[in-house]
Amino acid sequence: MRSPAPWSSIRIALALLAGAGLASTLAAQAAPDPRAVQPERPTVATHAGTVAPGYIEVETGVEADRLPDGVGRQLGTPTVVKVGLAPRVQLNVGTAFLRLSGGAAAARSGIGDVSVGVKWRVADAAPLLGRFAVLPSVDLPTGSAERGTGAGTTGAGLLLISSHQAYGVAVDLNAGYTRRGGDGTATPRDATVWTASFGAPVRGPAGLALELFGYPGTSGPAGAAPTTALLVGPTFLVRPWLALDAGVIRRLSGPQPNALYAGLVYNAGKIPTGRPTRR
Repeated sequence: MRSPAPWSSIRIALALLAGAGLASTLAAQAAPDPRAVQPERPTVATHAGTVAPGYIEVETGVEADRLPDGVGRQLGTPTVVKVGLAPRVQLNVGTAFLRLSGGAAAARSGIGDVSVGVKWRVADAAPLLGRFAVLPSVDLPTGSAERGTGAGTTGAGLLLISSHQAYGVAVDLNAGYTRRGGDGTATPRDATVWTASFGAPVRGPAGLALELFGYPGTSGPAGAAPTTALLVGPTFLVRPWLALDAGVIRRLSGPQPNALYAGLVYNAGKIPTGRPTRR
């Protein structure tokens, strides 16, 4: 007959079981809510986060641009649909309906180019880069170059994304390059972009977004001067799955339009699969 285990051994076993239970509980609490929105608007920049696998998130809004020197105005509805493909992979599909008026040409409108990209979150805590992702994309010429709603050529781009948290402030740094087809007459063949975006809580569900971004100069027949601008505006988390934003974009240099914007981000939940639910 075996002798009973010493009390010390029993205490150690109980402590290990309790510790394992506590760790499991904390891990469950730390698991992110898959329906929590991950807004990439209103800033030009994007963050390195990705939507949960099997979930869909929609970003949409309205932006009114006024071109320098009163040359014309543009009203757009930038919209992006994001779908979680895997734990670190997200599909992006975006376009906008555009209406242009003013200047020498008559008012015109139409759907803009469609952009399709796949964001891959490479690392969550890389040295210097922090949370790091890459976003290759393709721009399809679904808009009209004649109407001014599209580039008229196919483009391939690559965006590098570095995200950090510092004293409660979200910092997102982007650098991108786009190469387009054609002879450069209508649209520059090479273009780059850089961004530095900051998001901070203000009070309760209210926050503030601030971004400095720029498009370095381009060459060729359609080349343009370099431009920089500042974006600033409030954000508001209505529900964990719904966020609102509004604000202004002010030109600092170059031909960047001044603009007003407003929009929302909505996580629609898990995509129905059509499979019967197991009980």
